Amino acid sequence: MAEARPAALWAPRAWLPDQAARGGWHDRVLLRIGADGRFSEISANVAQPPADAQVLAGALLPGLVDAHSHAFQRAFAGLAERRQSAADDFWSWRDRMYDVALRIGPGELRAVAAQLYVELLAGGYTQVCEFHYLQHDRDGRPYADPLELSWALADAAAEAGIGLTLLPVLYERAGFDRPALRDDQRRFAMGAADVWRAAQALNDSGRPLLNAGVAIHSLRAAAPASIAELQRLAGGFDGPIHIHVAEQTGEVDDCLKATGARPIEWLAKAKLLDRRWHLVHATHTVAAEIEAVAQSGATVVVCPSTEANLGDGLADLPGWLAAGVPLAIGSDSHVARDMLEELRWLDYGQRLALHRRNVSAAPHDGVPSTAARLLGLAVDGGAAAAAMAPWGLRVGARADALVVDHSAGPLLGMPPEQLLDALVFSSPGRPWRDVMVAGRWVVSGHRHALGETIARRFEAAMQAIWGAR
Repeated sequence: MAEARPAALWAPRAWLPDQAARGGWHDRVLLRIGADGRFSEISANVAQPPADAQVLAGALLPGLVDAHSHAFQRAFAGLAERRQSAADDFWSWRDRMYDVALRIGPGELRAVAAQLYVELLAGGYTQVCEFHYLQHDRDGRPYADPLELSWALADAAAEAGIGLTLLPVLYERAGFDRPALRDDQRRFAMGAADVWRAAQALNDSGRPLLNAGVAIHSLRAAAPASIAELQRLAGGFDGPIHIHVAEQTGEVDDCLKATGARPIEWLAKAKLLDRRWHLVHATHTVAAEIEAVAQSGATVVVCPSTEANLGDGLADLPGWLAAGVPLAIGSDSHVARDMLEELRWLDYGQRLALHRRNVSAAPHDGVPSTAARLLGLAVDGGAAAAAMAPWGLRVGARADALVVDHSAGPLLGMPPEQLLDALVFSSPGRPWRDVMVAGRWVVSGHRHALGETIARRFEAAMQAIWGAR
């Protein structure tokens, strides 16, 4: 599907990391790509492109890792924006979302995920972490191949040309005081040993652009003994461990009632956290929890568009930044599928809450640009979440990149040094002309080669899912 891999790229400008991983623009950049699809050489100030280099039409930026995705929820985006009762919150949204989970089969999942992954590529993501808890058939019985739905996601990612980190999820109970799953959660059941076997099988599959970690749905959905067992099984594992945590105040209250500790506090006291752990949302925290996460080396994955859509609240971004905690971004429920929108709203939410501007900028640390600081954090935090370090426009990193379309309306006439600021904070537009994954163009001139075919299958899948609604 993707075009042949060029030997080298020559970009008029490229956003390269410096030694402090902050990044900055460099002119006339030559990037050589090895046979393994990784950058083998990167040099700035190369006055003339070599004969074997492809000359790019615009500035070059790194692709980003979408550090948190539920692909099946793409079939629900836009379908929960009406209120039929006195109140509507995360928990009522969740009940409606389960209806999607009970409708979708392997064929529909592949069609929905392929459409999503094409959209994520257009939105600047070149790798996606799939927090995968939809495991069994509609009646709750395992498929003949327990990884049937995992392979559907892997096939969709391969067709779209995006990198995929699959995270099978430990999910075994409906709440702290509910030791079994609800009937409408029957497709999610997976114990620690099953999670570990699934991750091993996925990693052993040898599929290109596919790797796997493990995940725990949440403290409310997994018993402490099961979490400890998964931690034991993964003792020598260097891959990522993801968990939803402290997304809702109700979850925090229930955890306090059941365990005497807040969710992140509980993880820290249990001595579970280390650099492999990635805390998704981490919306409701206190200072001691932020400090514990900082000391552990764990990453926080913030999903601004979904957290806004669900009314979750705002994370203590200034607290996380001050503590030096690695940060990644995710599109989660896929009400937005654009990495620039996530970066934009990461800071906009704080501006609304704190009545200040450019909250994420760090002029004291030599980074006055909010966009530059957030992009640098998201590049490195996303790489950790997918176990893909090194990442970005670095030697040894997978050759993933985005070519800016300078003809996009928000960029017209923009001073070159503030191009990144405009990309993030001046919208809307179609900023990415071309998208590269592992050294091959998967989007060229805003066009994905299979985009129309994938879109037609998505429409048919949506009809199958919702036609009898």
